[in-house]
Amino acid sequence: MTHLLLPRLFAGIAISIAAAGTAVAHHGFSWAEAEQIELNGTITAISFAPPHPSMEVQAEDGVWTVELSNPGKTQRSGFVEGVANVGDAVTLIGNRSQDPEDLRMKAVRVMVGTKTYDIYPERIETN
Repeated sequence: MTHLLLPRLFAGIAISIAAAGTAVAHHGFSWAEAEQIELNGTITAISFAPPHPSMEVQAEDGVWTVELSNPGKTQRSGFVEGVANVGDAVTLIGNRSQDPEDLRMKAVRVMVGTKTYDIYPERIETN
């Protein structure tokens, strides 16, 4: 009986470690460069689901994954379902991944049309 439980135990541990690594990688800004960039493109997908609302944005250099904040903070900025849709042009300010091959950013500001949504107002760099 014990020999049947051992593989399940190891599988459970492996899944837990993988999930923890993914959670750490996507929380905060530790995976992102310190310098902020501006990204312009067209929304190709958008989700307001936890743990972080996100969108896919077609830019000149490819499709970017754009992470926002947790649902509560994102909503408090005014960026809620219906203010942006697939096909809308968007300008984003944020911190891109430290991995140059990874087209991913954590947005601090989202601009759609004439509206601006400051997701992380305390992190927006002004020049």
